[in-house]
Amino acid sequence: MHALTLPKPLNNSLSGFCKLSQFALITASGVDAANFLQSQLTNDIKSLAANRACLAGYCTPKGRLLASMLIWKTTESATDTITIEVPAELQEALQKRLQMFVMRAQVKLHHSSPTSAILGILGADAAAQLAEWFPTLPVAPYELVNNESGTLLRLADAQGIARYQWITTKEFAEQAWPALLAISPSLPEHVWGWSEIHAGIPHISLATQEKFVPQMINYELIGGVNFKKGCYPGQEIVARSQYLGKQKRRMVLAQINSATVHSGMEVFASDDLSQPCGMVVNAQPNGADGSDCLIEIKTAYLKDATVQLSSGEVCNWLPMPYPLPDDTLASTDQPTS
Repeated sequence: MHALTLPKPLNNSLSGFCKLSQFALITASGVDAANFLQSQLTNDIKSLAANRACLAGYCTPKGRLLASMLIWKTTESATDTITIEVPAELQEALQKRLQMFVMRAQVKLHHSSPTSAILGILGADAAAQLAEWFPTLPVAPYELVNNESGTLLRLADAQGIARYQWITTKEFAEQAWPALLAISPSLPEHVWGWSEIHAGIPHISLATQEKFVPQMINYELIGGVNFKKGCYPGQEIVARSQYLGKQKRRMVLAQINSATVHSGMEVFASDDLSQPCGMVVNAQPNGADGSDCLIEIKTAYLKDATVQLSSGEVCNWLPMPYPLPDDTLASTDQPTS
């Protein structure tokens, strides 16, 4: 992973477009598509409106996350088409596993990435230049607009930076790309990952599959879990984690003075290197010879302990972009709204 030249800290002057090859798309279509995904995922897919997207997870029977995803409906009819955006490295295995449970359901799963393009848009100025294709922009996080140019999603902001994704055909994206570059710069796709970290949005990777129940990475706090929707793999474990006792592990934002931090690395209390107290969920170089990270950790170590990598670099806690529950003993400042 190469070093980036990025503004530090992230601020609302960041603006531009990037191609997001780190994600892949699976479409589920057919009269049973919504019912099928309702029985497999952590969120309420049946109630998802055609102008909304949502986060969701796919768990093992033990409630451990195999995948994190972004989901939206292209239509709201008897034959729903539902799009699932997942980290590209998880797409093939996830699609095969879901296919195992289709059985007699009238649903078809299709890998649509070969014919699709995903573009990331950072900054309100860049988004305003999309009027040629989207005269009306989605306003609130997880709202979307569909038209002949594709799907435009509004995602959670990152330190005041408006964030959007444009999903369209590869052919349409290639035609539009020169016009986009004429109005805003092209950004490395790692910048998008960096913005995801500062928005507090985790992504499961191959290195972290089956490591976390959803609450460990704040998934219920950002709308990725619905506790009223009914059964799915791991549902009893996830519900028990929610309602019995306090959450003893949470995900927090940190800066580490190493540019080689990566997903799946363990972190340790400096006075006990014999066993880890947490794990890096996601990390990106920050352009200042360090990395900005989302770290899952035992909350008891957030108040007074010094936490570090096995190589000695210390985790410096940063404010989270959304409030954590009162029982999280974070030593960082919490946002007030």
